[in-house]
Amino acid sequence: MQIWKKMILALLAVSIVYIAVVLSFIYIGARAMPASNLDTIVILGSKVIDDPARPMPVLKERLDAAIPLIEEHESAKVIVSGGQGEDETASEASVMKDYLVAHGIEVSRIEIEDKSMRTEENLANSKAMFDLGKTVIVTSDYHLYRALMLADWKNIDATGLPAKTRFGALVKGVPREVLSITYAWLFDW
Repeated sequence: MQIWKKMILALLAVSIVYIAVVLSFIYIGARAMPASNLDTIVILGSKVIDDPARPMPVLKERLDAAIPLIEEHESAKVIVSGGQGEDETASEASVMKDYLVAHGIEVSRIEIEDKSMRTEENLANSKAMFDLGKTVIVTSDYHLYRALMLADWKNIDATGLPAKTRFGALVKGVPREVLSITYAWLFDW
């Protein structure tokens, strides 16, 4: 019985250290700064709701963070990336495009990638469909480390712009992101 207690405590200690390491990577990613010389802005999708579809708060945060960058870099191409989940009435990319246009971004600047269902696919499909050049990835602050890591693995020359996430979304998003980073480290490289 004593050996089981030691094994459980050891496993618990390793788990705590592992989670602390992953959280430190998330923190580093959340402090990323976008390059000033860029060719493309890729905004990663997140859930949309209702019919007609509209962005959930996390996606709205990403779009709102991207708008000043888009306005500042008038020659940059804008790619909105996100497919349509089974419980969504439209693709994330189409909702993102509509949101940007409603907020003054010229429709001619916006390209759509609407097949992806995961971050790895967002980046792979965007790279396959478009000449990205120097890219700034816009996503939630807690998600940026993984997005930049996957971009690096796909040989995308990328920096990031973190969208500030409200606390309520962090409570749900960060634990999920710890698992997603683990999955990426094991299977996406």
